Amino acid sequence: MPKKDMCPDDLKLELFDEQAFEMRLASEPAIKVYRDTIEAAQKTLDERFMTNAPIRPLIYGRAWLIDQILAHAWDQSSLQQEPLMSLVAVGGYGRGELHPHSDIDLLVLHQGSALKKHQAELGSFLTFLWDIGLKVGHSVRTVKQCRDLAKDDITVATSVMESHTLAGSGELLEQLLKLTHPGKIWSPMKFFTAKREEQVLRYHKYNDTEYNLEPNVKGSPGGLRDIQMIGWVAKRHFGGSNLDDLVSNEFLNDSEFAQLSSGQDFLWKVRYGLHMLAGRPEDRLLFDYQRALAEIFGFKDTKSSLAIEKLMQEFYLVIMRILQLNEMLLQDFDEVIVRAKEKSISRQLNSRFKVTNDYIEVTDPQVFHRSRFALLEIFLLLAQNPEIQGVRAATIRLIRDSRNLIDDSFRSDIRSTSIFMELIRNPSGLSAQLQRMRRYGILGRYLPEFGKIIGQMQHDLFHIYTVDAHTLLLVKYLRRFCLQAETDRFPFISRVALQIPKTELLYIAGLYHDIAKGRGGDHSQLGRKDALDFCKRHHLGDWDANVVAWLVESHLTMSSIAQRRDISDPEIVQQFAQLVGDQLHLDYLYVLTVADINATNPKLWNSWRASLLRQLYVNTKRALSRGLDNPIDRAKAIAIKQQDALELLPFNPIVVTGLWQEFGEDYFIQHGSPDIVWHTRAILEHTDLSTPLVMVQDHSRQQTLGGSHIFIYTQTRHQQFAAAATMLEQLGLNIMAASINTSANDFNLTSYIVLEANGHPIGDNPQRIADIERALTKALQTPEQFSVATEHRTPRRLKHFNMPTEVLIYSDKTQPYTVLEVITPDRPGILARIGRLLLDHNIVLQKAKIATLGERVEDVFFITTEQSTPITDESLCRKLEAEICAVLDDTSQAKEPGQMKVLEL
Repeated sequence: MPKKDMCPDDLKLELFDEQAFEMRLASEPAIKVYRDTIEAAQKTLDERFMTNAPIRPLIYGRAWLIDQILAHAWDQSSLQQEPLMSLVAVGGYGRGELHPHSDIDLLVLHQGSALKKHQAELGSFLTFLWDIGLKVGHSVRTVKQCRDLAKDDITVATSVMESHTLAGSGELLEQLLKLTHPGKIWSPMKFFTAKREEQVLRYHKYNDTEYNLEPNVKGSPGGLRDIQMIGWVAKRHFGGSNLDDLVSNEFLNDSEFAQLSSGQDFLWKVRYGLHMLAGRPEDRLLFDYQRALAEIFGFKDTKSSLAIEKLMQEFYLVIMRILQLNEMLLQDFDEVIVRAKEKSISRQLNSRFKVTNDYIEVTDPQVFHRSRFALLEIFLLLAQNPEIQGVRAATIRLIRDSRNLIDDSFRSDIRSTSIFMELIRNPSGLSAQLQRMRRYGILGRYLPEFGKIIGQMQHDLFHIYTVDAHTLLLVKYLRRFCLQAETDRFPFISRVALQIPKTELLYIAGLYHDIAKGRGGDHSQLGRKDALDFCKRHHLGDWDANVVAWLVESHLTMSSIAQRRDISDPEIVQQFAQLVGDQLHLDYLYVLTVADINATNPKLWNSWRASLLRQLYVNTKRALSRGLDNPIDRAKAIAIKQQDALELLPFNPIVVTGLWQEFGEDYFIQHGSPDIVWHTRAILEHTDLSTPLVMVQDHSRQQTLGGSHIFIYTQTRHQQFAAAATMLEQLGLNIMAASINTSANDFNLTSYIVLEANGHPIGDNPQRIADIERALTKALQTPEQFSVATEHRTPRRLKHFNMPTEVLIYSDKTQPYTVLEVITPDRPGILARIGRLLLDHNIVLQKAKIATLGERVEDVFFITTEQSTPITDESLCRKLEAEICAVLDDTSQAKEPGQMKVLEL
């Protein structure tokens, strides 16, 4: 089918002056003339792009320009005299669309002996195209060869569908199109089925989500390929050459076509900008280009959001609209193409809905206007009837067209609120239907506060999903935790979740926990108010509403305490127990916290983080069982541990207790009885005190701990922590936690919890364990000579985040130490450098908690003076803050440090 010429005449004159071009060819080298023409034309297109000119003429304009260049190059060769050979544009170029660095896909069609006769000339022609700067992908085939390939390969068949002759005989392409007509190969039904499967596989490649931090503009769900998919199927079914043929064939109405067209325009602008900025065919919306694109598109930073976040939210909203249209049209095609001859089998669900051939649909087109609550009811019916495969295309269109019926009166209608709560309480299908409601534009209308977070990204590497995608994924995790069938996969958390009496309160809290992101202020407090308003509107009782509001307000608390506080300390646990108040609130918060972490970033959830939360949960449960008025004190906790350990040690109790008197009570608070037994036995059996004792815990204990425990017992030496941290890093181990106790006889008892780079414990690997013990022993024999310098390269993604190091030093009234918090981009050598600075200021590191969140670390160090007292010298704290910032940011001038603060839980 001939390509429609879409390039405006005025742009043609700017891009290519044929007379001037031919005059230059007569007197200048051809390669230079062609190159200059292409480069000048592209400069013109880029200048127009930078002035926000409409994108379509630019895309069609480049394709038209390349048409002229190729036609002239062919005509300048001897190939133009051969009637049995032609040059054909295929693929995207065949559609007449070219971005600045898109591949130029060509097909050389020939018949008979034409190829053999012109083999050398054709080679010279293709070389010439590369010499003039064109990135050409080409194939050379006969008409029959093309037909045979197209018959077996859907990609080739699709490419041939979008083709036009550039030079030579047009008859060859006409023959090919006749041989590859739907009546010959790839009937509309087979073509549609194959293309739909192709889309499913492509979606899997992108984890079935449109929400990626660096999405692919072309291939990601909702991207340009989804629009092309619609066009291909439509063209195969009823012919035509453009998307507007969907309107004339009544597959789209004018409004839907306008949405599809404007979405394509936006994605084309993004893709054009990516190609221009990268100087290559780049279709990934990388961090490297997001800031520049946001500036080109006119987005500005504000107090509540960055320009990049606004660009990305617009991007996500566009691709979600494309996804909606893609789903509706593919369902429409399925009914018209695949199921056209099926016998219609219907059953009535109620007066408003029926199921036809396993797809739900309205009983008449006026259902939503007559019974507005049916806009929610359809999703409840889908959840209650899992055998229903989906929604009929006409009903999807009716839902989209009826969204404006959802207003304040709709939201307060008892029928609407009752249906939504019934969906929340339904035993299955909740997360799938919430996703469908969001996709069809219903969820954001029914819950306007949710509508504000749709497509909202957070410009960091910690939150890898938009706020709405994260929220619905969290609800999905909550749902899985509460299913009996998932107990094998999530044994501990599922046992807790299955005890919860009203799981709907969990789901509501999950929906609202981040609902106020991006508004400025504390999103937990703002979200609490929104949650209370929801509960009131949906007629929940006061107790239920207060539980939901408390969960939203406190959803970060348990994670923060587990990762930042010493949860082995009974006083910390007692404070947390008082905060939760009772076992039920603890259960709710624990399940919500685990789901939140899993739904934020899959890299965050590992065995160590799981063990931390589990330990805090178990310890708090014990504290609640004892009663809040009957806390266990430190002395009693230590006595119990020592007695349990003493019974398991095969040594004279006098010898054991004599050794323990050297350790100090902090050691016994931080370690459980099994570790105390392990450490004590090893120390008493270690005869050469001049050599460091280094041990890696056996495999069986690693599984319960969540990480591998490395224990070091050595005489106190300068730079021990810095040397050990550097060596562990060189060994490829990530430190999750550290505790350092100095005994009265000047020995250090140091414990590290470590994970391998893959997030797992070391495991049952004797050779690996021996290598670790040997390397640490060597490093700790002369730690003063061990270099803490670590060569490191900043990861590409990290370069695009303005993340200066944040340091906070404060005293904790309840604890005998000072807390040092460091938040900084993740890179090698952090712990070693901090350890060296502490040493320089005669500050003693007692323990540390290490948390890596995406590409950011949030480390907490518990420090004291050499006399084991909290640090009260404010000038020292300010100096330490400044030096840590300077060292970690590799800058000579640190930011102004903050005042020393006293914080309470």
